[in-house]
Amino acid sequence: MLAVTGPLPGGPGWAYEFKWDGVRALATVGGGRVRLAARSGVDITAAYPELAPLATVPAPAVLDGEIVALDAAGRPSFTVLAERMHVRDPVRAARLAATVPVSYLVFDLLALRGKDLTGQPYAQRRALLEALDLTGTRAVVPPVFADGPATLAAAREYALEGVVAKRLDSGYRPGQRSLDWIKVKLDDTGDFVVGGWRPGVRALGALLVGSPEPDGRLRYRGRVGGGISAARERELLAALAPLAVPRSPFATALPRDDARQATWVRPELVVEVRYGQRTPDGRLRFPRLLRTRPDKTPADCID
Repeated sequence: MLAVTGPLPGGPGWAYEFKWDGVRALATVGGGRVRLAARSGVDITAAYPELAPLATVPAPAVLDGEIVALDAAGRPSFTVLAERMHVRDPVRAARLAATVPVSYLVFDLLALRGKDLTGQPYAQRRALLEALDLTGTRAVVPPVFADGPATLAAAREYALEGVVAKRLDSGYRPGQRSLDWIKVKLDDTGDFVVGGWRPGVRALGALLVGSPEPDGRLRYRGRVGGGISAARERELLAALAPLAVPRSPFATALPRDDARQATWVRPELVVEVRYGQRTPDGRLRFPRLLRTRPDKTPADCID
């Protein structure tokens, strides 16, 4: 079941959970084993051997949740988790389980002891979930709250991804995106300087943006491909073409995929970008172009 993006709902009929920055996974327990499946249906069990103790949940059972890895500050970090996501070799997976362990944050219970619970209200499923003994499984039932604005404020304070609001009387609708679940993402915006662009399906596939350093060169913040309509593409190309230069204005070499077929430009054009979070090295996650900022100079964009 998937959530719909929207404003935070209010009223007594809702519960509020934090939105976790990880990988959504269904855990199916049966026959003394647990199988983990991603949203796509792909089996990801081999990547997370430390979650094998989930097999102790009364079977047959199905749990829904998010696999997360924590950064040095104790917050879920997709960047840290990325090291684990595509590992299928059992030896390497076991080694990483010891050095970069994950946790399974379980937020729903779809079946227990062979009984299908998807038709029961969220409140009842949640009560059954909280009654489970998950000791020793690296699975945790994260908290749920009744105060939506306070939950959203806490998510912002602790730099979490956002909040998911769920109707207390709603059933679970597998494979559907439902208004019974509303997600509120805490995106940020910022002004960045364009240092180049690279082609994609169209002539301008993505902008390469950065933040100015004291010497005038740019610290790379990532490539921005979202939010570029055909009309915006024409506007950007008209503004950037006269600024083309033979060398990169970035202080360090860009990743090979980002720099491939890039056209470099003098770092003069400022754009406003909406993004989710930043990676530990300052790259923007889920960036989307909002607008150009002719009213700003690169000096206004220093972090």
